[in-house]
Amino acid sequence: MLRPIPAAIGLRYLRAKRRNGFISFISLASIFAIAIGVTVLITTLAVMSGFQKEIRDRMLGMVAHATISADGDTLQNWARAIDVAREDPRVAGAAPYVDTQALLRGRRNEPAAVRAISPDDEVQVSDLGTSMVVGELSDLQPGSFNIVLGRELALWLGVGVGDSVIVTTDFQVTPMGAVPQLKRFNVSGIFEAGYQDFDRRLAVVNLQDAQRLLRIGEGVTGVRLKLHDMDQAQQVTRDLVHRLGGVYRVSDWSSENANMFRALKLEKTMIGILLSLIILMGAFSLLNSQVMLVTDKHADIAILRTLGLTPGGVMQVFMVQGTMIGVIGTVLGVCGGLLLTFNLEHILRAIERTFNVVLMPEDVYYVTGLPIDLQTSDVVMIAVIALAMAFLATLYPAWRAARTAPAEALRYE
Repeated sequence: MLRPIPAAIGLRYLRAKRRNGFISFISLASIFAIAIGVTVLITTLAVMSGFQKEIRDRMLGMVAHATISADGDTLQNWARAIDVAREDPRVAGAAPYVDTQALLRGRRNEPAAVRAISPDDEVQVSDLGTSMVVGELSDLQPGSFNIVLGRELALWLGVGVGDSVIVTTDFQVTPMGAVPQLKRFNVSGIFEAGYQDFDRRLAVVNLQDAQRLLRIGEGVTGVRLKLHDMDQAQQVTRDLVHRLGGVYRVSDWSSENANMFRALKLEKTMIGILLSLIILMGAFSLLNSQVMLVTDKHADIAILRTLGLTPGGVMQVFMVQGTMIGVIGTVLGVCGGLLLTFNLEHILRAIERTFNVVLMPEDVYYVTGLPIDLQTSDVVMIAVIALAMAFLATLYPAWRAARTAPAEALRYE
């Protein structure tokens, strides 16, 4: 008796047996449709977030969190830029680099991006040293003219450790005309970053060897930074440029790869919208069951009206009953989604063993397990959407119930 009368009646209707069993069946179907939609949506978004995080982490293992470069050809006072950067407590490491495009010739020709680094400083800003599968990054000593290739790039060139490749960078104007700049490098190592753009298109050489090849003196393309918190990249680069003075170009990981991250975000959003249609189907089933329930309860509604229950109270009765169906379906869906997400990898392994198939080949996805990143915000958003759809589905049937005329409903009773 402590509950409001409309809420008490709505909850009683939820528990009561129906004279028409088909209405009960549709109500159960609505609960399960909402639960299945919520479960599938939670699991799918968790897997997609996991793949996005895996791609981002692998990419940022090879790409700097932030970059400072000159507003011209080369950065000459890079040593001072590194000293100033290392004084910032938000900076974990800083290293100079030179980037250029080149044509590599082994058994076959292949274009590639050549990055020149200082091996001692590079380990502070990237995971290149830990990505080596053959050889060591420390083999890139000044004057050795050694080169480290991505695994896919080495396969396309048809070379391995101990072989040599000819690097053609640019054309130099001489009295004899334009002459390409060529240099033979020895393959001293092979790395595998697990990211196609690097494994297929990146070659690494020593910084001083590249400076000699490109004839840029002591200059570098810029300084790469690794931060303790990569989300602060824009603010850190602005602060460093202000402290350095002069004119510089600054960029961070989010702006350099903006198109890719937008595409991943758009993909996740579109998948979420499409899978939300499953929840919408459950909401339509709920609407149908509520309309049939209102028709079935015409006499009860008329009696309640004659006892003094207002049209607003009648609306509340059916809104409470329909909303509770949505709540039950959403709770079951959230529990099922969490359970399925945390056990999804075991389920995939069981399917692989049972049917003798490989669902996620390591040579295709570069992963040894299913990446999952279950975000609380996604779960809350899905639950809110499901509850909102269920609530909206109750409005029309409740409005029809409120318009029931007692005299007309009881005429033939």
